[in-house]
Amino acid sequence: MTIYHFVGIKGTGMSSLAQILHDSGERVQGSDVEKRFFTQEVLEEKNIDIMPFAKENIREGLTIIAGNAFSDDHEEIQEAKRLGLPFYWYHEFLGEWLSKYTSIAVTGAHGKTSTTGLLAHVLSENYPTSYLIGDGTGRGHEDSKYFAFEACEYRRHFLAYHPDYAIMTNIDFDHPDYFTSIDDVFDAFQEMAKQVKKGIIACGDDEHLQHIQANVPVLYYGFSETNDFQAQNVRETDEGTTFDVFVRNNFYETFTIPQYGNHTVLNALSVIAICHYENMQPEQIQKLATFRGVKRRFTEKKWNDQILVDDYAHHPIEITATIDSARKKYKDRPVVAIFQPHTFTRTKTFLNEFAESLKQADHVYLCDIFGSARENEGKLTIQNLQELIPESEILQLDETDSLTSYEDGVLLFMGAGDIQKFQKAYEEN
Repeated sequence: MTIYHFVGIKGTGMSSLAQILHDSGERVQGSDVEKRFFTQEVLEEKNIDIMPFAKENIREGLTIIAGNAFSDDHEEIQEAKRLGLPFYWYHEFLGEWLSKYTSIAVTGAHGKTSTTGLLAHVLSENYPTSYLIGDGTGRGHEDSKYFAFEACEYRRHFLAYHPDYAIMTNIDFDHPDYFTSIDDVFDAFQEMAKQVKKGIIACGDDEHLQHIQANVPVLYYGFSETNDFQAQNVRETDEGTTFDVFVRNNFYETFTIPQYGNHTVLNALSVIAICHYENMQPEQIQKLATFRGVKRRFTEKKWNDQILVDDYAHHPIEITATIDSARKKYKDRPVVAIFQPHTFTRTKTFLNEFAESLKQADHVYLCDIFGSARENEGKLTIQNLQELIPESEILQLDETDSLTSYEDGVLLFMGAGDIQKFQKAYEEN
């Protein structure tokens, strides 16, 4: 019996996939840098071995799964190929694995993780379900009926998948280090759509998704009356957000979710649509009401008289959505944005858009740009963004005590890098 060795096991997708294989009865181990990441706690709970990177980790009897953040010159990948071991990139292996189930891919520029988490929750409450969520959460089940998974468009990796269904939340220009334009992004999604086997659930309020062509039925959801599944009468309560769903203009059911913001209604509507298409009953779908969210997506913590929120928002659209959620849930509290840009190319491409989205907060703090594994330096600095938000301040790790002045404030720590260290420093301070 082979042992699956994950090169870069602490990555969010890699951690999730490792958990799925482990839960399905496979033997799993992995390697990574020694820095601690939030994804490794659950790996340790499952007694999955995590080793520091070293070519000595690679030996006969292993099947290698490598994270997409790495290249062919990584020492473990080189050793695996020298030994002729079975080798897969993350997306290649996932593409083969999902063929065992009724698979539902969740893709889009924004909202993938939250929507996958919500879908996995509703399915798991009703059926044996395997799922892979981009927050580092994964679950395998030997008797799974469904497999819900997050499908990332970066470098067209999702073209390794041929799912039964796809939820498409939106198409937007992101990953400017790879995609050349919005048309390039659209072409990738169009190619993906042609690979879906049974049906596509797409947001009809997104102008780009309205033009998607497929070989299977495309059902649209959104707030517009032209959608197959429409949300009406949206209202915020102390419990969350309640809304009515109409299917082809006929009232279907009223649902409540414990989240806030129009983007959370859209996420829920996509899940309602796919469950309805799979002939689930309204009372089964009502499990939406018990979903408590995914990691790093508006993850809240009460701290003295403040609310601290950890959020993955790293694109202007996502920042706007996070601020909107905070305003709707905490109407009378000041909203403080603490933002760490992720990658120099994205910061440069969306510099003006970042400024406009952040200005929707009452106060803005900016942290130095976080370079990714693909790019570690650039001529751009955080001062370039600050110039567009004159009232903003640069936040240093040893100066977080300035945040104590916002009594009753909602502090939004936003970014895809290591923004959590600023929240941790603030709490320790």
